Amino acid sequence: MAKSDEDELITQTDAAKLRATSSQAINELVRRGRLRSVERYGRQLVYRSEVLAFEPKTHKARAVKAGASKKGKAKK
Repeated sequence: MAKSDEDELITQTDAAKLRATSSQAINELVRRGRLRSVERYGRQLVYRSEVLAFEPKTHKARAVKAGASKKGKAKK
């Protein structure tokens, strides 16, 4: 690994501080493959640029049709 790559690696704790979130949240992103990590010095490190550029997925709310019941049957 090149020196510049080494400088780019940060701990998950530092990543959490950059994103104002918890270390557990960063760990979950790594576990799900949303952030790359490498093991160095006995620790899982992440790439600073990926942490800063990370955009969470947004979930669109489902539109509920007026007058429809929960199971999709028409009201009687």
